[in-house]
Amino acid sequence: MRRAGVSVLIGCMLLAGAPALSSAAAPLPPILTKVTFEQRLNESVPLDAAFHDEDGHEVKLGKYFGAQPVVLVMAYYRCPMLCTQVLNGLVEGLRESGLTIGKDFRVVTISFDPSDSPRMAVAKKANYVRAYADPRAAADWHFLTGTKESIDRVAQAIGFRYAYDEASDQYAHAAGIVVLTPGGKISRYFYDVHYSGRDLRLGLVEASQNRIGTAIDQVLLFCFHYDPTAGRYGAAVMNFVRVGGVLTVIGLLVFYMALMRGERRRRGLLAAAVPVVRANGELTG
Repeated sequence: MRRAGVSVLIGCMLLAGAPALSSAAAPLPPILTKVTFEQRLNESVPLDAAFHDEDGHEVKLGKYFGAQPVVLVMAYYRCPMLCTQVLNGLVEGLRESGLTIGKDFRVVTISFDPSDSPRMAVAKKANYVRAYADPRAAADWHFLTGTKESIDRVAQAIGFRYAYDEASDQYAHAAGIVVLTPGGKISRYFYDVHYSGRDLRLGLVEASQNRIGTAIDQVLLFCFHYDPTAGRYGAAVMNFVRVGGVLTVIGLLVFYMALMRGERRRRGLLAAAVPVVRANGELTG
């Protein structure tokens, strides 16, 4: 009971993610001072880091990069609450995004608990492939386990600092996911445990250098800009102002052309109604 209580307390305090941690007014418990999720945009993850996949095979992280953007999730498999919420939120967001695992991107989940095993990874993977509701996702959503050395190489690269709590036998950590380019560079961070389909789609489109984008995506990217402090996309106010200005000018031009057209028509009608004096002085019309 004591362990579960501590775990729930830690999870509740971290649900808001890293931004909330930095702005908390009350003093943090000592363990939480070690927990951060710093943004290191455009940095590279160690593609040569060695892990084991869910089948127990040794793999290099770089195996999952090259052709598509990658959503990276740091989540240990026996986590009682927060990691589950992160993965649940990711599934919901991905299903809303309109993009497809395997076709448009890959997902890599890395456990940061060295005691987690491939057997645990298999069970976790089965749960989330089932929740995603597309069995084809099994080929491109991977759940990895590894040594503390390999785990920490990736964690340090993405700015993910976590801490082990001996009293609860659990880990304190922040909530969030990272979107990486096909080459393994950090493109976007999304904090919290809820990820909108629109935000994920825009993040993946940008990370893929628009190879999976559409005309609608380009409009959305113009209207919404990524806010790194909030870890989400927000309205690009200046772009809306620019669009409004252009539309105003277009509206004035249309109005002016309509006035000119009406004026020409009025003059034409007047000219037809005015009698014409012939050369012999007689009126006609």
